[in-house]
Amino acid sequence: MIENNEARFPAAAVLEMIEDETRAVHFARIISGEMKPLLEAFGMSDWAGFAASWQRLGVDRYMADGGRYRRRRYATFSLTQDAIIRKRHQPHYQSRDYNALNGGVERWFEPVEREIGAHPVMHAALALIRRLATDLTPLQSRPDVWHAEVHQFRIEAQEAHEGRPTPEGLHRDGVDWVLVMMIRRENVVSGDTTIHDLTGRESGSFTLSAPLDAAFVDDNRVFHGVTPIQPVDPSRPAYRDVLVVTLRHQ
Repeated sequence: MIENNEARFPAAAVLEMIEDETRAVHFARIISGEMKPLLEAFGMSDWAGFAASWQRLGVDRYMADGGRYRRRRYATFSLTQDAIIRKRHQPHYQSRDYNALNGGVERWFEPVEREIGAHPVMHAALALIRRLATDLTPLQSRPDVWHAEVHQFRIEAQEAHEGRPTPEGLHRDGVDWVLVMMIRRENVVSGDTTIHDLTGRESGSFTLSAPLDAAFVDDNRVFHGVTPIQPVDPSRPAYRDVLVVTLRHQ
C-alpha cells in the first residue's frame, strides 16, 4: 500500500490490488490515498457536501440492547452495468441467523436524503462495489442486476456509555459483498475492525481512521466486527461515521 502518492498508484492499479487481495484472503483494506483516486475515477466530487449529511441522521430506535448510541439512514438501489436506480423506500431485514441481536423484524429507518442518494460520492461508491463484485463473481453465477443496500451510520460514545459499531458482535451480513468507508472519526479511541475466517481464526485487524479509509469484504467467506469506541475527551462530542454498502444477487 502507498500513502499520498496517487500519481504512482493510479485507479486501475488500486482496483487490481483490491481484487487480488480479496481473492487471496477474502477481504481488502484500502487506505485513503488509494481510495481517493479510485473513487474519483468513478466520478466522485464534493466530498465535504456528502460528509456533512451525517449531521442529519435519525436515532436508531430498533436497538434490542436498549442503546441510543446509533444514528442512521437507509436506502436500496438496483445496480446494472448501465444504471444506478434507487428503489422505493423499504424496511431493512436480517434473519436472526445473521443478526441475533436485532434480526427477525422489519426495521424502518429514515431514508437517505434524496440529494445524498443521488450524490456523486454515493454513485461512485455504488459503481465501485458493483465493479468489484462483478469482476470477482464467476461468470456463470454473475447476476445482471445487483441489489444494493446503503447505510449511513453514526456511532456515538459517552463517558458512561461506549458506542458499539457492531453490537451483534462478530458477524456476517447475509449478503455477498460489503464495502465499509470511513467518513469521520471525532474524539474517539478504538473502533478497530477485525476479520475472521469461517473457523473463527483472526485473519486481519486494522483501524479505519482517515476519511476514505475503507474495507471490502467477501461476506460469504469471512466474519467481520468492530470493537466499541470510547471518547478521548468526555466533555466533547465523540462519534464514528461510516458508509456501509452491501451487495447481493437481485
